[in-house]
Amino acid sequence: MSATQRPEWAPEGVDMSRPNMARSYDYWLGGSHNFAVDREYGRQVMSTLPGVRLIAQANRSFMHRALRHLLNQGIRQFLDLGSGIPTLGNVHEVAQRIDPASKVVYVDIDPIAVAHSRQILADNPGGVAIQGDLADTERVLNDPLVRETLDFSEPIGLLMVSVLHVVPDSKDPFGAVERYRDAMVPGSYVVITHGTDDQRADEMHAARDLSDKTSTPGNLRSHGEIECFFTGYELIDPGLVWVTQWRPEPPDELGKPEEMTFYAGVGRKP
Repeated sequence: MSATQRPEWAPEGVDMSRPNMARSYDYWLGGSHNFAVDREYGRQVMSTLPGVRLIAQANRSFMHRALRHLLNQGIRQFLDLGSGIPTLGNVHEVAQRIDPASKVVYVDIDPIAVAHSRQILADNPGGVAIQGDLADTERVLNDPLVRETLDFSEPIGLLMVSVLHVVPDSKDPFGAVERYRDAMVPGSYVVITHGTDDQRADEMHAARDLSDKTSTPGNLRSHGEIECFFTGYELIDPGLVWVTQWRPEPPDELGKPEEMTFYAGVGRKP
């Protein structure tokens, strides 16, 4: 297949000439739902930020640990914002392995991520996927599929893993997170990872500059700024830490804290 030939899994109208962060992330995780332009961008980032594949895997591993914690706390419904292209160990797989009655809504701005999610969920009554911008909270929260799948009178696990750093300040990501918080009842949780330049600053700035080529450029934020996303939540132990430091489970060997460029945290709405 040529670099410009549209694969069968790609919806019509998708721009194959510009890299996309969700598809590049899929490439770093070893997935196959990406274009040549995404792989080229992914390789450029890998040369600028060595270990980016390890960081992506560490994010994924953290998400699994956080999910299991929420399930142990009785959470059985999840809203995954910026869910990306499904790969091994999706949210519904982890949740429904523990409780088959668990419900999951995936939301992503990328049509390929949504199309592939819908394909995977075709025979799964507990999971749906919608296309949407997480910053457009009213549209997401009032989407009929969201309302049919999730019961907002019961606690919800809100997942924003490796996505808020592609939401610019002009879209008011802090206000968006606050509106999702206000829509959920006490006992709900939020799970966040976010890119930062608090360490490896030069490499992260170079990677951020490269992200201008994509449809979702990066926005690096400090520990203090990222902590503001947890306003109105109680940060659970160990707080907002490097992604590998959040309740690691042996034999996790996904990089040392000083190699990481993502913070991770879980908050509970009191």
